Amino acid sequence: MTDHATGKAGNVAELLSSAARTRPGAAGLVDTTTGTTLTWADVEAAVDAQVAELRAAGLAPGDRVVLRLSTGAAFAIAFYAVVRAGGIAVPLSPQGPDTELATFVEHSGARLIVGTGGDQQVTEVPVRTDPPAARPEPVQPVGAGEDIAVLSYTSGTTGRPRGVMLSHRALLANVDQLTRLDTHVVEPTDRVYLSVPLFHVYGLGPGLLAATSVGAALVLAERFDARAALTHCAEHRVTTVLGVPTMYAEFAALPPDELGEALSTVRLLTSGAAPLHPKVLAAIRAAIGLGVFEGYGLTETAPVLTTTLVTGYPKPGSVGRPLPGVELRLVDSDGTPGPVPLDPADPDDAFAEDAAGTGLVSVRGPNLFSGYWPDGAHGPDAEGWFRTGDVGYLDVDGDLHLVDRANDLIIVNGFNVYPREVEDVINAIPGVAESAVVGVRDERSGEAVKAVIVPEPGAALSEQQVVDACAGRLAAYKVPRTVAFADELPHSPTGKLRRVRLRG
Repeated sequence: MTDHATGKAGNVAELLSSAARTRPGAAGLVDTTTGTTLTWADVEAAVDAQVAELRAAGLAPGDRVVLRLSTGAAFAIAFYAVVRAGGIAVPLSPQGPDTELATFVEHSGARLIVGTGGDQQVTEVPVRTDPPAARPEPVQPVGAGEDIAVLSYTSGTTGRPRGVMLSHRALLANVDQLTRLDTHVVEPTDRVYLSVPLFHVYGLGPGLLAATSVGAALVLAERFDARAALTHCAEHRVTTVLGVPTMYAEFAALPPDELGEALSTVRLLTSGAAPLHPKVLAAIRAAIGLGVFEGYGLTETAPVLTTTLVTGYPKPGSVGRPLPGVELRLVDSDGTPGPVPLDPADPDDAFAEDAAGTGLVSVRGPNLFSGYWPDGAHGPDAEGWFRTGDVGYLDVDGDLHLVDRANDLIIVNGFNVYPREVEDVINAIPGVAESAVVGVRDERSGEAVKAVIVPEPGAALSEQQVVDACAGRLAAYKVPRTVAFADELPHSPTGKLRRVRLRG
């Protein structure tokens, strides 16, 4: 853990050692898939046994180990074992195709895998889900501070995935930043519901690591199903829910009485990974009397940067203010501090309200990554700043609002079009379940706006209806030139829209 007196960071697995020492008999991992519960002492023993198996398979400090496991006790045990033994965990989706696995194995140079290795030339280490009959010898952690603990591959929403190098220092710093909030994200007596993939840094950091840091219980689900989730929340008297917008949208679609009864013990709801629609926020609050606190972060920031928990209340459209220890500023494309002026040709821009201007979000803090694998390229600059690639603005209260990814920007005749602005208008049309807006090549204007829409079941929508609705609320160059309809849109495992797949 981080020593506040010296600022030095230890090994991530020391979070587990502390939980096992201070709350040995308390429930640690509740695996709803297998129906088993492990105390923190059980988890500690299982991790030490897993370390022995990794070393028997040839693990040496600095070796990369693929974790291809679902959200459950096995993932948590394997993760803590790898970092305790000095290895570098490479979490990957167990649902990913073998061709994707081959790419990541080759790129990372991994020789070991906990999970199924398919046809890859990697050694499969036995998956451990419980402690051994006899308590193994305690294992002293290997590696700390700037040593890399996790090599996390980004979802590839803007192009080819890259390996993000997260040190013990970065991961522990973000846990520390979260625990310093006035509203406690997690307390020792909490029971945290987590179905967000643990192979994603959002499930790993604010989920597994934060709960372990205080010895809270984690109620783990392999995948999210709204009614099954409510059953688990009621059965285990869950007190906090770590979620993503698609989860809350499915909750909001259920009868309010059912939702309120199952979540009656919940004190805190948080959401991240993608924007949460204000309609969903309102529906959840109406059903159970609680708002959903939204946050923002990246794999490269381990991951949380801002949250409305700092603001003090859920604020529709905002992702809040920076965590303690995180600095945030808006810069121009060349890195010059200061917001970019709004488009003077479009005074009715939806993003102009309460904003001085948009800019690229640039951040600095101890939770930042060490660059991209393998050489640390394109990490924070010499002064510690990292440009996230997101475009946003600060409102009059100092809260951050995200406009879009810089790479998703559409330029029509030299004018900027942010997809989310157009999507907000389309999503307000009755009968629209979801929409995505992308830029496509156009000989006359350089790019043109294309909308892809998923209608609600039974809804009758026409291209002209969509165009007319947009024309009534947007500048002419922002109105979709083409409209297509689809059964579904491509998303990442955490629900983030993958626009790159719609540009063809």
